[in-house]
Amino acid sequence: MKVLIADDEPLARDRLRRMTEGIEGYCVLEDEARTGAEAIAIAHQRKPDVVLLDIRMPMMDGLEAAMALCQMDCPPAIIFCTAYDQYALEAFHVQAVGYLLKPVKQDALCKALQNAQRTNRSQLAALNERLSENELQKRTHISARTYKGIELIPLNDVRFFQADNKYVTVNHIKGEVLIDETLKELENEFSDVFVRIHRNALVARRAIESMTRNDQGSYEIHLRDVMKPLQVSRRHVAEMRRLLKSL
Repeated sequence: MKVLIADDEPLARDRLRRMTEGIEGYCVLEDEARTGAEAIAIAHQRKPDVVLLDIRMPMMDGLEAAMALCQMDCPPAIIFCTAYDQYALEAFHVQAVGYLLKPVKQDALCKALQNAQRTNRSQLAALNERLSENELQKRTHISARTYKGIELIPLNDVRFFQADNKYVTVNHIKGEVLIDETLKELENEFSDVFVRIHRNALVARRAIESMTRNDQGSYEIHLRDVMKPLQVSRRHVAEMRRLLKSL
């Protein structure tokens, strides 16, 4: 089975490589990831069976990377490597998610590899919520499954989210993609940088330029570098006025 190691610490990667190569039936990929984004890119190219994924990494943490990895056509099994305390480790048990406690021991690694299994998004979302009590790094990218594979859109590039039937359209500076997250989930996670203007839309606070009233009497929000304004529902007009005064 092919194993990908993802950790921002070179010594930790070397240690995991030596121990894994000593276990029969497992082959460690030459490519190693130092960030969550690198782990996603390598996984798409090399198709590992298992990813040993550090949780605390710069730019994109392990949980965020795992959310993207589970969208692959044939997602790898994921084993998180963590230095969390015992209280936080209960969350891994509850969600039946594989993990290794740092510093990793040979017998624990062997057992984790033998029991490695794929995780789903609901498990990861619940785990993320529980671990947020330990000040886990917030998501910095939106992952979308497209014809190119898994695309990572920096959150700072997103102008608005708009719901349409089962999917949500992500409008960003390089175009648009569809994701299968709900507006409610996105609003709960990113309420500090996005604001709801309608039951079907969230907009980036930093992208708001103005609010006007059209010939039909409806209010519309104008966003920077977006040609078509977005409708504001009546229930959100007062909030938007307050927000515009504070910008």
